[in-house]
Amino acid sequence: MTVRSSFNRLRALTYKETIQLLRDRRTLMLFFLLPTIQLFLFAYAVSLTVYHLPTVLVDQSLDTRSRDFIHALVSSSYFDIVDTAQNEQQVIEAIDAGRAKAGIIIPPDLASQVERGQGNVLILLDGSDSFSVSSGYNAASIIAQKYSLDLMAEKVTTTGNPSAAAMLIGSGPVITSTRVLYNPDIKDLVFILPGLIALIMQNIIVAHAAVAVVREREVGTLEQFLATPMRPIEMIIAKLIPGLVVVMLDLAFILVLGVFWFGVPFSGNIFLFAGLSILFIISGMGMGLFISTFSKTQRQAQQFSAVLNMLSMLLTGFIYPRTTMPFWAQGIGDLIPLTYFIRIIRGIITKGIGLTFLWTDALALIIYACIALGLSAILSKKRLD
Repeated sequence: MTVRSSFNRLRALTYKETIQLLRDRRTLMLFFLLPTIQLFLFAYAVSLTVYHLPTVLVDQSLDTRSRDFIHALVSSSYFDIVDTAQNEQQVIEAIDAGRAKAGIIIPPDLASQVERGQGNVLILLDGSDSFSVSSGYNAASIIAQKYSLDLMAEKVTTTGNPSAAAMLIGSGPVITSTRVLYNPDIKDLVFILPGLIALIMQNIIVAHAAVAVVREREVGTLEQFLATPMRPIEMIIAKLIPGLVVVMLDLAFILVLGVFWFGVPFSGNIFLFAGLSILFIISGMGMGLFISTFSKTQRQAQQFSAVLNMLSMLLTGFIYPRTTMPFWAQGIGDLIPLTYFIRIIRGIITKGIGLTFLWTDALALIIYACIALGLSAILSKKRLD
């Protein structure tokens, strides 16, 4: 009889929460509109590879060799020559003023250096922009390597002596080849989109759940709960179910956009993805409800959610690799469910791996959900203070 009474109370509370959620048209609109806007902004406006770096050129050689090298840099689309200068100091001043992100300084004797196999071109990069530095450095290295290979081919053609060409570019007998797994075209979106979906979902989940309990206290409806035989865990579960359904629909909508609109391949098992997504949503809602239970006002709950979102951007591996973080930063990231789900969603969508490799992260989400929901139920005491 007790179990049946508990089920009836849970059903009534769930019905009440569902009606309340459906009547809040603005919240429902934000559930679907805000993730779509964020997805399009990140997909079209955010790129880890920076092209068309504004570049200041110092060409002290002014010969065929320097023009060929400049043409190779500009043709790569990584560097755009926006101005010329006379010396290194003027290049630094242009970078300091924000007119340029890079500078290219070609020495006056480049042609003779090339003939000796010791061509040296100085490229200055703005170190205050890490993505520009990374893109510019990698591009310059690749272009210089290709330019050396072109010179070797030219030397072989003109002299018919391969050994002389090898000495020209300082190459050895070892040749390396590289193959990129899962993302052979090295598209940023393939890396960003799975983590972005997870981040957007957590933002929505936590923001919605974080005001769930404190809103009842502010509007006075918590008094009605005090007059019922409701248990704290029943209230927590009742607030969880409607949000879980809506967020799953939202997740499906964003995933369809990512796969069919942005062309990010889905390589894994969709049912495994759905099951582990439910675990993540429950974990995120547990965290949001936990925030809600000790927050005094909705504004305070929103502030806690904003702090969590900032930590999630920095410490969960969304953009920056966790392996390079200090131990204490990794420890903070381990307290956020997004850390585990990012590995899960990238593993399923990008790599197509299964539960054999993801079971530890899935277990972490299960433990996290149980602890967060349990603490929320314990803190949700039947009192108004």
